[in-house]
Amino acid sequence: MSIVIEQPVEARLVAAAPRMPNIPATLHYDRRDPFAVRMTFPAPATLEGVEVCWTFARDLLAAGLHGAEGHGDVRVRPYGFDRTVLEFHAPEGTAVVHVHSSEVRRFLAATGELVPAGLEHLQLDLDHDLAELIRDAC
Repeated sequence: MSIVIEQPVEARLVAAAPRMPNIPATLHYDRRDPFAVRMTFPAPATLEGVEVCWTFARDLLAAGLHGAEGHGDVRVRPYGFDRTVLEFHAPEGTAVVHVHSSEVRRFLAATGELVPAGLEHLQLDLDHDLAELIRDAC
């Protein structure tokens, strides 16, 4: 069984201009980091011209399907019938994207099959991680 899930999604960038361009993005989940998801935007879709990756809690993404969630750099909320809004806050500014909620639900269902919600801690090897920290400290 794979330990990584990658799902392309169509994101719609909300800008000051009336046109909202679609940009490709990818949702990632890795069983080795069971509490986190990543959303990656390719270089052509960013102002800096480099790939941008945001990492945030899987629980945040799931909760944001049902109501406004998040108080930090990443915020998620439902919008209309089948849209989810993700806000990414950085010192350079804020990016707001809409994605189809059905794509987010499909992604979360796949991650739940890989690592059920509430059982993420079973994926962690704390003894190994502690040994690595101690080894690196010497």
